[in-house]
Amino acid sequence: MPKEKIAILIITKLLLLFSCSSKSFETSEEMWAYLKNPKNEYFYSKNINGVEYTLFYKPTDLLVEQELSGEASSSKIDSVRDKYNRYLYFNLSMSKNNQELLSNVAGNKQQFGAMVNELAFGMEQKAHLYTQKKDTITMADYIYPRMYGMSGATTMLLVYPRDEKINDQEYLTLSIEDLGFYTGEVKFKIPTKVMNNEPKLKF
Repeated sequence: MPKEKIAILIITKLLLLFSCSSKSFETSEEMWAYLKNPKNEYFYSKNINGVEYTLFYKPTDLLVEQELSGEASSSKIDSVRDKYNRYLYFNLSMSKNNQELLSNVAGNKQQFGAMVNELAFGMEQKAHLYTQKKDTITMADYIYPRMYGMSGATTMLLVYPRDEKINDQEYLTLSIEDLGFYTGEVKFKIPTKVMNNEPKLKF
């Protein structure tokens, strides 16, 4: 092989290596600025039939910082990182008329009760994460804090195992079934590179 071609191959591989390496930030504020830039593909939003959906992939180190809440030894940081790095975390926010979903059905006791039950206990039946090959990744947990009308949106944290099935996938799809607002199924396509090369904080 000519030397010129070898040199081009080496340069190409180096560029790919650096482009795929994780970014590091001194503060969570700097990381948030990076995450909120649409070109970095961590935030997604859709408005369907008046319902505003926002999906955000939450990097591990934001959860690590939240738990540590102060200085910690490197061994403690590694331990907490290892705990959280076993999972994928997605913040899902939904609103209608700039209000929580429950606020929009408050006048209908039957619908309100059904939605409370669904949001509190049934989201594993409504939110689905799957690969390009249609392999489903089973939800590990989700957290839905009741805000009692004090927030402008219904927000929850969806947690999935960092399954080996995602390693050779270009993207994952997170779908949310219709929650009673005539939106149909809402889908978000998330590139796996944002999970495999997520930014880190310099603790």
